[in-house]
Amino acid sequence: MNLATLKQVYRSPDLRRRVLVVLGLLVVFRFLAHVPVPVPNNAALATFLKTIFNSNSVLGFADVFSGGALANFSIIMMGVGPFINASIIIQLLTQVIPQLESLQKEGDAGRRKLNQYTRLLTLPLAVIQSFGMVFLIQQTSLRVNNTDLIGHPNLFQWLIMISTITAGTMLLMWIGEIITEKGIGNGVSLIIFCGIISRLPTSAGQFATLASGDASKILTLVLFLVATVGVIAFVVLLNEGQRNIPVSYAKRTRGDRVYAGVDTHLPLRVITAGVIPIIFALAFLSVPGLLGQVLSSAKTVWVANIAKEVVTLFSPTGTVYAVSYFVLVVAFTFFYTSVVFNPKDIAENLQKQGGFIPGIRPGNQTASYLKRVINRITLGGAIGLGIIAVLPFIASSITNSQVLTFGGTSLIIVVSVAIETLKQLEAQAITTSYEQY
Repeated sequence: MNLATLKQVYRSPDLRRRVLVVLGLLVVFRFLAHVPVPVPNNAALATFLKTIFNSNSVLGFADVFSGGALANFSIIMMGVGPFINASIIIQLLTQVIPQLESLQKEGDAGRRKLNQYTRLLTLPLAVIQSFGMVFLIQQTSLRVNNTDLIGHPNLFQWLIMISTITAGTMLLMWIGEIITEKGIGNGVSLIIFCGIISRLPTSAGQFATLASGDASKILTLVLFLVATVGVIAFVVLLNEGQRNIPVSYAKRTRGDRVYAGVDTHLPLRVITAGVIPIIFALAFLSVPGLLGQVLSSAKTVWVANIAKEVVTLFSPTGTVYAVSYFVLVVAFTFFYTSVVFNPKDIAENLQKQGGFIPGIRPGNQTASYLKRVINRITLGGAIGLGIIAVLPFIASSITNSQVLTFGGTSLIIVVSVAIETLKQLEAQAITTSYEQY
């Protein structure tokens, strides 16, 4: 985004209003992140949660997504997680349920219906996830501190907590939709972006504390910052990388006019799946650890011993966890790419519109060619995405510090959302400048 775009945003009342809507609602989001769910001792619970999340990268990742609301036991502690899960479920169901697939092809009307189904599915998911998270926090506090920091709630208090957290999630979903409709960019993505960025002051304070405590580590910090810039550049390259497949359209005759053929291209992104594979991989890897923690206090000795072994084996700082993380990210990248990119449908659409790939016959040969190309470029993108995902493990093993770690997933999200939002802002600015003439 250049200076001319900023001037256009300042001069245009509509663009100024859109930007102010985004900023205002993000401020509301940050305010809600500090509104706690009522429990007997919020301060003790918040201190305990911060300690737990700092020692567990999986829970820490969830806290980053919520912008610190989870560690504060806030009313929006679930963030937009239930809405994202509902969106993924609906998107997967469109591939197996013909009625939903037909809705997806009906344009804006079909998309509005799918969005409504997503909202309806978000509600039960929010109830289930909020209950599960509160129960997990209660059991963890009992195991670690021998004290129920939730306060031994009765049935009515459970209903109040679950209702409050569910309402917070639905409110956050509504805020995200207002940002999308009245502001600039995708509202849900911007909420996650704001939550991640809000952790920067804490990270900067940790860096400053590390440097002031040991002057010999200043060089390490400088090298770390340089490496971080390099990782950001790699993330930008990976996020923007694409292969352009040449497409030609034959001459067409309409009435007495003959329209000349057009040469264009079909862009295939290196990481079509985006950050979804990392989210899927983290969700799968969290299951063994959570089950192990729940069953480690079982009365049956052999069950408790196996549960403890599982917890040790899938420790977030262990080699098995890092290798499994990398493999799952690569696997889910291929899986989700196959879900969102259908070579057969693209080949059929090209054929209907009179388009063809030079040297490739329309129809099945075009579909086979596109499938072969997307698999090749996805392999490079999947490996790159896997490397970024395991960067925190590599950095911590090199620096012997949990502070000096690359947030690979956070970087991907921040870079992707920033680039897409700036592109939309530039497009809006260009549109506004054309409307003046």
